[in-house]
Amino acid sequence: MSKTIVITGANRGLGLEFCKQYLAEGHKVYACCRSPESAEELLKLKQEAGGRLEAVPLDVTNAAQLTNLKYTLQGQSVDLLINNAGVSGQRLSFGEVNEQEWMKVLHINTVAPLLVVQELVDLMAADGKILLMTSKMGSIEDNTSGGSYIYRSSKAALNAVGKSLALDLFDRGISVAICHPGWVQTDMGGPNALINTETSIRGLRDVMEQLTIDKSGQFFSYDGSIIPW
Repeated sequence: MSKTIVITGANRGLGLEFCKQYLAEGHKVYACCRSPESAEELLKLKQEAGGRLEAVPLDVTNAAQLTNLKYTLQGQSVDLLINNAGVSGQRLSFGEVNEQEWMKVLHINTVAPLLVVQELVDLMAADGKILLMTSKMGSIEDNTSGGSYIYRSSKAALNAVGKSLALDLFDRGISVAICHPGWVQTDMGGPNALINTETSIRGLRDVMEQLTIDKSGQFFSYDGSIIPW
């Protein structure tokens, strides 16, 4: 059965791979990114998709574009919302961290995903699912090396957002997965990462397929294992 899927940060890396794999299964995909007109691989996918891919301009920090996305989706019942857009920010050590960079990363990685959900939640199917793309670096228990104050804090805060969302949306039947994609060979992960995008997204798709409302709000790795907070 064909589903309607919304993906942010869809122009490259994990977001683009989500598009490829869901399109290959015959689903309808709304691929959101800041400049779809210059996203060559995404535009190529659109040409090949036979009308099943819509490329939507969306900077997740832009309120007007969020509203536009909602109107674009009017009449659709969204089965899966993938909040994938995010940034690593500058790698600043203790003594170098500045407020401006921290606020920028928090806005994109933590605040924006919640605002996307708030904007689209009324369009979601009764048994809809939400994926929040986090990182194992947001695990406080797993932090054994210190540093990365900005990125770690943005993802730890996103994990808290995801847990609250799971509780607040429970009565609607909407389930939430907080997902670590693994260390992936992308622009952010670098060439020395352990897995490729195909492996990561195949695993994350399995996590979402098996997600039920009673498992909502958990912190999953791409292989389905549970990560400590």
